[in-house]
Amino acid sequence: MSDTFILVPGRTSKQGTGISEGKFKENYQEQIHTLQMCPEDMQRLGLETPARVRVTSEWGQIEVNAVAAKADELPPGLLFMAYGDPSSRLMGGDTHGSGMPTSKGLDVTVEPIEEP
Repeated sequence: MSDTFILVPGRTSKQGTGISEGKFKENYQEQIHTLQMCPEDMQRLGLETPARVRVTSEWGQIEVNAVAAKADELPPGLLFMAYGDPSSRLMGGDTHGSGMPTSKGLDVTVEPIEEP
């Protein structure tokens, strides 16, 4: 089962502290490979924290771990993910003259990945 959502990438404070250790260290990598979802959305998709999911936009596809956001942190239908290589793979290349591709409000689908 998959569903459509709006993804809003951004920075996290843990990502900021993790970068001082290095972008390839565990703390930073965990931040950029984690998708936060509303608990109700996770329940609707039959997901338990953490769950491996495939996120697809019109520009790309990634596989990340989905976790339930804290209560009232994200409304249903809205997803959050820290900026990084995975989230960038979901963005198009058009910068609309700004030099920065559109990175907020991306339409994506999320589907569970069956673990072997």
